[in-house]
Amino acid sequence: MEFPQVTAHAVANVYFDGKVVSHTIILADGARKTLGLVYPGEYHFGTDAAELMEISAGGCAVQLDGDDTTSRYGAGESFSVPAKSGFTIRVAEGICQYVCSFLG
Repeated sequence: MEFPQVTAHAVANVYFDGKVVSHTIILADGARKTLGLVYPGEYHFGTDAAELMEISAGGCAVQLDGDDTTSRYGAGESFSVPAKSGFTIRVAEGICQYVCSFLG
């Protein structure tokens, strides 16, 4: 994926002692995205706005809050997270890379 004409924030968003790291970009139309890496482990995130998580490399397993099922995603796949909820992401090996779009 490429994003022309963006403003990139040089300071990283660092979570879980550096096991999840992202950088924020702002598109020309004002839309905000984060580009990130998830290292092996299990992590829970809460959401304020709805999110679209697009996996750009690697893979992960995701369980949305309130859902008993876990779904697996690889490069080229995506999942949506409702606003005011959350999800648990698990990476078994390697690094999962993602693009998160904030939808509201």
